[in-house]
This record gives sequence, structure tokens and C-alpha cells, in this order.
Amino acid sequence: MSVTEKPELLVTDFTDFPDHTQLPDSDGTFVKNFQEHPQSILLTTSVRPILDQLHPDGQYCIGQDSGIYWRVPQPPEPLARGAEAPDWFYVPDVPPTLDGNMRRSYVMWKELMPPLIILEFVSGDGSEERDKTPKKGKFWIYERIIRPAFYGIYEVTKAKIECYHLVEDRFELMSENQRGHYQIEPMGLELGIWQGIYQGVELPWMRWWDAEGNLLLAADERVEQAELAVEQAQSEAEEERERRIEAEQRIQALEARLRELEGG
Repeated sequence: MSVTEKPELLVTDFTDFPDHTQLPDSDGTFVKNFQEHPQSILLTTSVRPILDQLHPDGQYCIGQDSGIYWRVPQPPEPLARGAEAPDWFYVPDVPPTLDGNMRRSYVMWKELMPPLIILEFVSGDGSEERDKTPKKGKFWIYERIIRPAFYGIYEVTKAKIECYHLVEDRFELMSENQRGHYQIEPMGLELGIWQGIYQGVELPWMRWWDAEGNLLLAADERVEQAELAVEQAQSEAEEERERRIEAEQRIQALEARLRELEGG
């Protein structure tokens, strides 16, 4: 090629790459422990009302133990060689369904929008979630390839969250605020540990708070709160009815006494 010739541009046609319907949505493994499912429900149902306000057009998706494909796996490679499956993640500004169907996985090269936050629930010693081995380790893949703005590692046995913020091209460990929470500013929320009972189990649960420090309630907690409010209102109404009846009875007694005195 002469110096006057321009090099041929390399164009990758992403339309030829597989989409979520053509890629495996499971690697055959099962949920690691019984806490993961209720923990995901707690995170999702408590934050949905906030996300519905942030996205009035409904353009966002939440993944729970779902695959994020960052590379096309070459057969017969399993899911894990081409994707990571975070326990929980949120992606803004993408449709919750594709062509009217639920997503089977999140395919980076089809949508190009990274998750805003990824959360992992530690079942072992946390080494997998902190693995920085180039091109293989989960931490390295999240930091260098998938690149969420925030990455949280939740260890229930230690009652703690280790949260990172992507600054330029590296994760930086975040500091807790005065409430012991991590500020997730794009969501206007805080992430932290709540010691309490959820679904009949007392644990240090990972939960959301609003910017004023108010705990966000899960769907079943909101229902329970509403039922208690109705019961309280009914109880107060019954007490008011009883007070009114007692007052009427006292008035009637006084009137009867006055009639007796006047007749005497």
C-alpha cells in the first residue's frame, strides 16, 4: 500500500451477532442459598416505585440472577465463559422487554448501555466477587468490560456491603455516609444494611433508603402497612363511635334527671 492510500476501515456488523433469544440463559447451576431469592425481591419491589418515577416512559430493566453477555461464547463453551450473571442489576434507558418478550439475558453488543449498578451476594469467602484476574475474574470483567457505574459486594455473614464507584476506568472503593449508607446519586438513593425481619427471617438485609434516610418498603411491607393503617382507622372510628354513644347516654340521663326534678 502506498503512502497516499487510506487503510481499509474494519467495520463490525453487530446485526450478525446473536441476540438474547439465541444465547443460553442458564449454565445449569442453581441458586446458592435460600436467602438470595427473598433478598432480590426485597431490593426490586422496594425500588420499583422510585424507578417508575425516574423513568415515566418505563424504559429500564432489572436483572435478578440473569446473564449479562459481554462476549460471544464459542461452542461448546458454557454460559460462564461469555457472560456474568449478577445476583441483581439495574439498567436505565432500555426497554424492559424485547419484541414483546421477557428478556432471557442482557446482551451488551445489542444495546450498548451498561448497567448503572451491579450487586453480588457473597455465598463463599468473597474471593470470586473480588477476583481481578485479567479476562477471567469477575471483578476484572465488571471493572474493565461491563463497566457499571457502581458495584456492590454484599456479605450477609459479616453484615456489610463493600461498594465501588467507577472513576474513569477503575473501580474506587466508596466511603459510607453519616448514616452508614452508600450514596447512589444517579438514583437519588442510599444503599445499606438493615437488621430486621423480612419474610419471617431476621438477618442483616441489604436495602434502599431515600436521600432523606427513609427506608423504602418492599411490596409486601407496603401492603402490610396499608392493612395496619386501615385497621388503625377502623379502630379509631369504633372508639369515636363508642365515645359518641357514651356522650349521648350521659345527655339522655341528664335530661331524664331534669324532668324528674321539674316534675317533683
